[in-house]
Amino acid sequence: MLNLFFANPTEMYHVRGIVREIGEEINAVRRELARLEKCGMLKRENRGNRIYYWVRREYPMYGDIVSMVAKTNGLGAQIIESKAKIGSPSFVMFSGKFVRRKEKKNEDEVDILVVGNVVLPELAALIRAEESRRGVEINYTVMSREELDFRKKRRDPFLQGVLSGSRVMIIGDEDDLVS
Repeated sequence: MLNLFFANPTEMYHVRGIVREIGEEINAVRRELARLEKCGMLKRENRGNRIYYWVRREYPMYGDIVSMVAKTNGLGAQIIESKAKIGSPSFVMFSGKFVRRKEKKNEDEVDILVVGNVVLPELAALIRAEESRRGVEINYTVMSREELDFRKKRRDPFLQGVLSGSRVMIIGDEDDLVS
């Protein structure tokens, strides 16, 4: 159930829709929803004869859970599973807006940064599949470790813009990427 809510944090779900999505018994789903609402993770709203639930962004561990779900579901999980096929990426970073499925303010914003020796056709195939699932174009940038270091030394505006936003590290350590 956490995967369902945090993989799509902007969505609202009603009880029967959740039952269909996760394939569990309705009473078990209701029990877990009550627990998640009680601990403050979910909000609830009655609309007609349906009860809708959605994620509370104010929940203290919201960012941590979103990060974990991004690594275990969808494109993040596929990249980790296909790491050998993709090449040897040192870092794979998703922007916070991409993970949280928020609208981009600028069409040029980068959703995914990949650093290392990468087999572009393999990576592109994974990204195209995710684009068709989401129904939106995914902007991604691939660069070598040397290019990353060069751009950081030059204080490249493009790289500074990518690194200044919120992010979720799929592969690699955030401190190593930024420093």
